[in-house]
Amino acid sequence: MSPRKALIAALTAALLAGPAAAQAATSQGTPQIAPTPARERAAAATITWSLVRASNPTEDQRTAYDAITRAMNAAVARYNNLSDLGKTITVRYEPGVPTADGNINGTIRFGSNRSYMTERTALHEIAHTIGVGTSSGWSRLGGSGTWTGGQATALVKQYDGSGAKISTGGGHFWPYGLNFDNEMSNTAADRHVHLVAAMVRDGL
Repeated sequence: MSPRKALIAALTAALLAGPAAAQAATSQGTPQIAPTPARERAAAATITWSLVRASNPTEDQRTAYDAITRAMNAAVARYNNLSDLGKTITVRYEPGVPTADGNINGTIRFGSNRSYMTERTALHEIAHTIGVGTSSGWSRLGGSGTWTGGQATALVKQYDGSGAKISTGGGHFWPYGLNFDNEMSNTAADRHVHLVAAMVRDGL
């Protein structure tokens, strides 16, 4: 046999053996196909916070830090349990602040008045860091004196009846804005968080 014919014969044998070999391999069992990975559910965002502390705090600072920590831990836990809002917050104790304030840049300041170092105040100020009274969405949806976003409006009607609305003014909202201590209860605090989350969905 000429070298050319020998080469053609060898190639033909290899081609014919290929499918048979493949069939033999699959006959030993069902081929294993890697499962398509399930699309993972996106993790819910969370609110985290940190307190700026003096390296050598005074007694006033220590007691303030303790009260602020209790207030913020309670408020952040409530937000994280009841919503998927996310924010990184930096908290400062600044005695010259008359009450407390929150900014959309993620800062909250507590003044020296211990009566404001409460969960109610912390919830209220966290809302400001998320955009209540501080965002362009707030101006667009709440600038008329009544919140016009559909989701939060539907929610307050669910809470308080078909005639209910969310009033806005001075960077705050009511009901459930937790603007004053006499507004605070567990129910009101939960509804506050749900309404802020609905405002965010509306475009806060």
